Amino acid sequence: MYPKVIINLEELKENCLLMKKLAKENGIDIVMPIVKVACGDEKVAAIFSECGFKYLGDSRIQNLRKFVKFNIKKMLVRLPMLSEIHEVILYSDLSLNSEIKTIIALDLEAERQNKKHEIIFMYDLGDLREGTFYKENYLSEIIEILKLKNIVLKGIGTNLTCYGGLVPSKKILNRLVDIKNTIKEKFNLQLDIISGGNSSSVFLFGKNEIPKEINSLRIGEAIFFGKETAYSTNIQGFNHDIFALEAEIIECKIKPSYPDGDISINSFGEKVEIEDKGIMKRAILAIGKQDVIVANIRPFDNRINIIGASSDHLILDVSNTDYQVGDIIKFKLNYPGLLHLMNSPYVSKEYK
Repeated sequence: MYPKVIINLEELKENCLLMKKLAKENGIDIVMPIVKVACGDEKVAAIFSECGFKYLGDSRIQNLRKFVKFNIKKMLVRLPMLSEIHEVILYSDLSLNSEIKTIIALDLEAERQNKKHEIIFMYDLGDLREGTFYKENYLSEIIEILKLKNIVLKGIGTNLTCYGGLVPSKKILNRLVDIKNTIKEKFNLQLDIISGGNSSSVFLFGKNEIPKEINSLRIGEAIFFGKETAYSTNIQGFNHDIFALEAEIIECKIKPSYPDGDISINSFGEKVEIEDKGIMKRAILAIGKQDVIVANIRPFDNRINIIGASSDHLILDVSNTDYQVGDIIKFKLNYPGLLHLMNSPYVSKEYK
């Protein structure tokens, strides 16, 4: 059925194994794959399990619940909500945290379920998303965590680039190393995981810029798309088009390129700038803004131009082609494009 996302599982596996090797060469012993872009897809998750990763991370507990059958530790990478504490303990082995109130709630629930729950305590190194700001006094929080009987402080971590666009560097990552060393000195505590960010930190591979104390990264896009995210450049040797979108033409007609009459806002409240290009061959595909933001897809056929979209219709200029009704158009995807498509119940999945 169309529209559908084509997923090349063999190429995904190749990227997984390449990333493990590349990370190891750069001192990263613990690669934590983040699979949230796949929206809990079990066939995708199975590839990571087969490749021998120690952890599998997702931002939604609903997705981790689907992975119970996989013999791999499940990690919740979005800070837990107090309203989901029961499920966090039930379906995840490790979670990222920054609030003592939440960690205490996790401890109480872990005791009820007779479990130990691992946490990575997060520090904000300047990107201004989650974590205790690195310039603040953080030792009092560590003291409170170490009092808890059912919480295991597995490590510390940071997030970079996702919100503020802060580019990883040795200087910035050394802020996390300083915190790690202070904790070791004050509490005689050797942390197992020092998590130095995400796919943006892959930008530092091969540059001798990652402090040796950083032993873990949480990596999603660099595996799924073969690119680092600090500057969005491709990683040599990786597969870059593991995922593709296919959609079907439902109308193909010769029409003017400019509306005939007064123009106001469209159904999304937007005032669209439309260029008059004269008469053109226009194709309508059965997919729209309800499924994907059209800026995040690009036709493989470079003769095609995307004109625009409404909620259920994607309009293309196919003037220099022989496409007709019933034909299938294939698109390249970026990370947010795949994220939205995988979350749409109207888009089917096909596996290679």
